[in-house]
Amino acid sequence: MRTASTFLLIPDPRDIDHFVNEMKARTPTVLAAVPALYQMLCANETFKGLDFAGLRMAISGAAPFAKEEVQKLESVVGAGKFCEVYGMTETSPVITLNPASHFKEAHVGIPLPGTDVRIVDAEDGETLMPLGEAGEIIASGPQVMQGYLEMPEATKKSLREIDGKIWMHTGDVGVMDEDGFVRVCDRSKDMLIVGGYKVFSVEVESKVQSLPWVAMCAVVGRPDTNRPGNDVVQLYIQLTPDCETSESDLKDELQTFCRENMSPYKVPKEIFFIDAIPLTSVGKIDKKALRQPA
Repeated sequence: MRTASTFLLIPDPRDIDHFVNEMKARTPTVLAAVPALYQMLCANETFKGLDFAGLRMAISGAAPFAKEEVQKLESVVGAGKFCEVYGMTETSPVITLNPASHFKEAHVGIPLPGTDVRIVDAEDGETLMPLGEAGEIIASGPQVMQGYLEMPEATKKSLREIDGKIWMHTGDVGVMDEDGFVRVCDRSKDMLIVGGYKVFSVEVESKVQSLPWVAMCAVVGRPDTNRPGNDVVQLYIQLTPDCETSESDLKDELQTFCRENMSPYKVPKEIFFIDAIPLTSVGKIDKKALRQPA
């Protein structure tokens, strides 16, 4: 409203042809999408041929975006336009963003003006963590919700008073560096425990996503029946359309790659190739669906 811009809301983001046709008819100056949607767009030949000279910013949020995928996007829309933000519906929805003049790779930026962000101990939800150490991200500011409608227990769990302010406990695990930039490690519910070690699904996914035959992937955990309190790392992969290598050969290549590029406890123990990674209505990877019994 401030800039008198036309705002286009795409009703079905998975209808890539419709999305691309809208961009062809109305050249975008700002593009906002989730990583999975950017990946689908970058696989579309018509999207690759659009004129993005007028695009000022390509904003990504809702989920981490692998470095290799960012590079693919920038090869289409132009370098220096990518901007990652972080937030949630309960915070209207942005908490942090990367300043255009000082983008820091793999980080979701600094708090918005008037917004306070802390990294606290995930157990007690209050003790401040030292810079560089992981903990739960909490935020306080005018954009934080008043509460969940008719859900007092959920509201009490999410909104807590600390030092005279109301803080939203996001449930996300993150790190803040010495410049105040935040890096999101994972959703707390997506963080796995293997042999007592923490495994951030995002880290494993980013590594696997760098393989040329991986169109999309997701890591989830299932309870380890042999070791209560631990998880078995499961990896789901959607192959690129042009991949013709057998699944057995791909598994061998993947296991070798993982052993060479990550700690042993992070290496996926169960690998599944599926036709399509399930997505939510807004295009985010639906890990809840992947956790359902096969």
